[in-house]
Amino acid sequence: MSRQYAIAIDGPSGAGKSSLAQRCAKAFGIIYVDTGAIYRTVGLAAYRQGIDRKDEEAVSQILPGLQIEMRYDDNGEQRMYLNGEDVSREIRMPEISICASDVSALPKVRAFLLEMQRQLARENNVIMDGRDIGTVVLPDAELKIFLTASAQARAERRVKQLEEKGVKADFAEVLRDIQYRDDQDSNRAAAPLRAAEDAVLLDTTEIDFDASFAKLCEIIEERLGVLPTGEAS
Repeated sequence: MSRQYAIAIDGPSGAGKSSLAQRCAKAFGIIYVDTGAIYRTVGLAAYRQGIDRKDEEAVSQILPGLQIEMRYDDNGEQRMYLNGEDVSREIRMPEISICASDVSALPKVRAFLLEMQRQLARENNVIMDGRDIGTVVLPDAELKIFLTASAQARAERRVKQLEEKGVKADFAEVLRDIQYRDDQDSNRAAAPLRAAEDAVLLDTTEIDFDASFAKLCEIIEERLGVLPTGEAS
């Protein structure tokens, strides 16, 4: 497949979108864009400044002063920088997940970050994950996937992921955070979480990461006619 293409993956918090998309990006030799990390970076900025993250005017006032950069390390992993500081670890803390959900519900924040995301897709073959990629950010994406799993399964995975990074996490707290984000993301006025009409549904509740990855690759191969070429295939 010689033409440029974009793969949009949407789904609730903790569904494994980032991990699967990142591995697929390596397998197919394309750029991975974790849009959730961008919103987490804005949420972290608001948190650090003690701003009410649901106050749209207050949050919008700090946006012009934020320098948000997305870089890739030697392993091809996405790193987020806020005003020159690598905040890739800080934005994954549970309290920042709540901040990200709050600021992502604000139309002015979404508008501020929209062009940044679209430009990446215009300039590269991408696999991009988030909450409204197939419905708002990249409505013309060549392939749209809605990735989901039960809240219980997502909480268990998130705790394991945090612990592997050396971050102590309480299951009950993580589950509450996920349920809160589900409610916020699905009921917000600006670009609520929903599957695009032409999205392929992939529920990973009953299958592990490797099986989920294999299924995702299968969908990409069948729908786009491309084959894995990278080391993660």
